[in-house]
Amino acid sequence: MKRVNDIFGKDLKVLNIGLEQFCADLKEQDVTAIQMDWRPPSGGDKEAADLLSALLG
Repeated sequence: MKRVNDIFGKDLKVLNIGLEQFCADLKEQDVTAIQMDWRPPSGGDKEAADLLSALLG
């Protein structure tokens, strides 16, 4: 439990891979936040992702 308690009281540093508005809201509150532009492989197309996976091994 001590390890969990150690994070309280420290400045947050957030890497956001979700909605950009969440990152913007954090920044408005002076929280260090970076927005990562991540998308599922193949745009979420499972068949295309499976083909790419087979090609890449």
